[in-house]
Amino acid sequence: MSEFQSGRGEFRSGALTLRYIEWGAKDATPVILLHGLRSYAMTWESTARFFSSDLRLIALDQRGRGDSDWDLGHDYFTSAYIADLEALVTHLGIKRFILVGHSLGGANALVYTACHPEKVRALVIEDIGPGSSSSSEGAKRIVQEIESTPSRFDDWDAARQFWRDRQPNISEAALNSRLRYTLQEGEDRGVVWKYDAEGVGRARIELVRRPELGVDLWPVVDGLSCPTLFIRGEQSDFLSKSTLREMSSRNRNITWREVSDAGHDVHGDNTAGFLIALGDFLRKLRVGQAD
Repeated sequence: MSEFQSGRGEFRSGALTLRYIEWGAKDATPVILLHGLRSYAMTWESTARFFSSDLRLIALDQRGRGDSDWDLGHDYFTSAYIADLEALVTHLGIKRFILVGHSLGGANALVYTACHPEKVRALVIEDIGPGSSSSSEGAKRIVQEIESTPSRFDDWDAARQFWRDRQPNISEAALNSRLRYTLQEGEDRGVVWKYDAEGVGRARIELVRRPELGVDLWPVVDGLSCPTLFIRGEQSDFLSKSTLREMSSRNRNITWREVSDAGHDVHGDNTAGFLIALGDFLRKLRVGQAD
C-alpha cells in the first residue's frame, strides 16, 4: 500500500461484493472515480497522488474488475453498473460529490447523474460521448481487440507486448500498472487475466449486436444541470471534436478540453496533461470541504 493511500473498503451490491480504494481526508470534498471497460480502480493512482492533499478520492473496482467479484450471469450492462454506484454512495453515506469517469465509466457517470442530479456537484467525463460506443472508429477497434484477445500469455513479456500494441501511447508507468492489476500468474506458469475478460467482452459485443441494450447519451447530455467537463485525447478515435462542439453548444453547463499526445486513455497516455485539465476545472469550482 502506497504511503498516500488511506485505505480500502468493500460493500455489497446485490449478490456481489465490490471493493474500492480511498485516498485523502474523510472530511474533504468527495470525488468518485470510475474506470474504463478493461481497467481497474488503481488506474487512478496518479490522479489520487496529485489531489489527495485536498480531496477525498474514492476509486471503485467496477464489477468483474480488480478485486471486485465477477458477475457469474455476465450482467455487465448500464443498469447493473448504476445499481452498484448507488450502493457505493449509500455505503459511504455521502450526500453530494464530484463524479469522474473514463470511457465505460464515463457513460456510467453520465447516466447516474441523469438519475441522481441532486447527488452530483460536478461531472468530469474522459473521452466518451454520444455515439462513441456505437459508431466511432474506436468502438470498432475495441470490439476487434476483444475478439482477438488471448485467454493467456506464455510469459510477462508477451503480456507487456500485448498492452503496448493495444495502447501505443501508454506511458511506462501506466503500462506497468496495467500489467500489475489486470493480469496474474496462472496455474500453468503462464499469465492469465485477473478481470472477467470473457464476460466483459461478451457484454460489449452484445451491445454491438443489440443496440437497444445501450443508452442514448444525447438526452442525458442535454439534461445535465451541473458543471461538466469533457476531456478528449487529441489523437482519440473514440470521441470526436465535432461531438464535443455539439455537446457544448447544446448545453451551457458543458465545457471541454483537449489533451495533446494522448489517445482514448488520456490519463494513461499523458498523465500530466490530464491532471492539468482536471485541476483547472476543480479550481474553478473552488473545491473545499465536504458539503
